Amino acid sequence: MSETHIVTIDRHIIEHERKHPEARGAFSNILTDMALAAKVISRKVNMAGLMDILGAAGSENVQGESVQKLDVFAQDAIYRAMDHTGDLCCMVSEEWEDIIPIPEKFPAGDYVLVFDPLDGSSNIDVNVSIGTVFAILRKVSNEERGSMADCLQPGRKQLAAGYVVYGSSTMLVYTTGNGVHGFTLDPSIGEFILSHPDIRIPEPPDRIYSINEAYTPRWTPGMKRFIEHLKFGDEESGGGGYSSRYIGSLVSDFHRTLLRGGIFLYPGDRENPSGKLRLLYEASPLAMIAEQAGGRASDGRSNILDIQPESLHQRTPLFLGSAGLVGAVERFLSEEGS
Repeated sequence: MSETHIVTIDRHIIEHERKHPEARGAFSNILTDMALAAKVISRKVNMAGLMDILGAAGSENVQGESVQKLDVFAQDAIYRAMDHTGDLCCMVSEEWEDIIPIPEKFPAGDYVLVFDPLDGSSNIDVNVSIGTVFAILRKVSNEERGSMADCLQPGRKQLAAGYVVYGSSTMLVYTTGNGVHGFTLDPSIGEFILSHPDIRIPEPPDRIYSINEAYTPRWTPGMKRFIEHLKFGDEESGGGGYSSRYIGSLVSDFHRTLLRGGIFLYPGDRENPSGKLRLLYEASPLAMIAEQAGGRASDGRSNILDIQPESLHQRTPLFLGSAGLVGAVERFLSEEGS
């Protein structure tokens, strides 16, 4: 008889909850509800070409970006899975300018959910993998339905972080600060099954970097030198022989980096020194996952998890992946004064 045990995400969450006798179940419920929302979104993504849900919705979000129909659906799916449970005091989303309140008709809880409902949704028309990013914070204020102080906490305060990648299969990856675990959705039974326990970024990593090189003319000298180092440097200094792999979907690029090693880079540049990616609900959740898997995340100077957010949609440069490579890019940027 096979020694392989089937572990669903619900069972995995419950088993970890049992290690904390003081737990009341609310935290586990949030993770379970996120998994449910991911199933709903996954089904819609997989049917997108057949259900008139491709393309733009005809509006812009708070970032000034064109809202896709799937963005609207994913936002609503997560909100509807979470708004009535009594576990959250409020939410923050890429698609909303302000804090998302829990309706007065529902009870409020002790946690905050921050999320990007559908990263890379503009790629769905050409069948490129896209994803959801999320993190959970504990309420720190006395406000029943949350406050800005509850939302603007550094990544180090995250209780859990995760992402879902909707690709050739749908996979949910999360951490609660005790390792990183990946679950693949089995559509035949509608369950996320543990497929990647205790994920670690490989060492030595694959010699792969992920960056949009179309922006090379905008980069600082230090950034240009680092990419040249990866391509043509000598092996003694850890460079040379690296290949570029860039999908253009943050979750997908990070997912490959997590499983294969290497580095993902989205630097600031002369036109956008603060970068493009959002600190609160993109960079910080993925930083927690990277660190729990043995990697690192930086804005080029500081650990992403130690940065205090000043606004809900604050942007940041992001260097994410194998610890040695993140340290190397920090050195190159420091040497150039970038």
